[in-house]
Amino acid sequence: MFPTPIQRRSVSVRLIYKISLFLVLAFWLLPLIAVISTSIRPGSDISAGNYWGIPSSFAFLENYSEVFNPQRSPMLRYFVNSALITVPAVLVSIFISAMAGFALAIYPFKGRIALYAMFIAGNFIPFQVLMIPVRTMFVNLGLFDTIFGLALFHTAFQTGFATFFLRNFIAELPFSLIESARVEGATEVRIFFTIMIPLLRPALASLGVLLFTFIWNDFFWALTLVQSDKARPITFGLSALKGQWLISYNLIAAGAVVAALPSLLVFFVLQKQFIQGLSFGGVKE
Repeated sequence: MFPTPIQRRSVSVRLIYKISLFLVLAFWLLPLIAVISTSIRPGSDISAGNYWGIPSSFAFLENYSEVFNPQRSPMLRYFVNSALITVPAVLVSIFISAMAGFALAIYPFKGRIALYAMFIAGNFIPFQVLMIPVRTMFVNLGLFDTIFGLALFHTAFQTGFATFFLRNFIAELPFSLIESARVEGATEVRIFFTIMIPLLRPALASLGVLLFTFIWNDFFWALTLVQSDKARPITFGLSALKGQWLISYNLIAAGAVVAALPSLLVFFVLQKQFIQGLSFGGVKE
């Protein structure tokens, strides 16, 4: 029924597989290579059409230092704004969704399936449909153009997906652990924090990586709910590097690399737990 593992195929098939894998990987990494290559080129190379050739000179320090030049754009402030928006939103979303997922997976209360279906259905609503009502609501509540407002929105917006993710993970855990803890007299709060949270570490790590990437890279809601530099995240701030009369592609590329570094750092720090969380339940003992 299932394909034969590649290790058991013939030598010629394995050779073709390895060559194809290398070609696909190189093609997939081509945009990233282009951005990094552009970020170290001087502006004269871009104007002369030297996009893929050897740079006439390496402007690594010049480009990346110019990105954080306050006279050109407040990129450092945008970077701090992104951190103030993303980190609290991720932590609060994970905490709320862990409790909601625990309740939906463990307690057989009336309406549980309907409530769980609402969490799932919310993920299918096109976010463009929410633009006008969310913007109007934030203006009326005084949350428009604030870091707190944008963080609050991302917390609410991502909680549905996070609850769906963690509920399925918790449902795969052995229920006998919770029953044993109840027999020993443990309260539900203690069960959640001392038993459930340690078991959820792989799922929490993988969910944290996903949510951090989603929120940090958001541009649409930053454009919708923010209009001044005091609350703009770094993704929106990249547009400030264009220049007045000429688009500085080398600076935009350098800014894009800087903006992508936190997401990469979070992934590599939590890489082991991320893979464990995504692969949990995929193999039956």
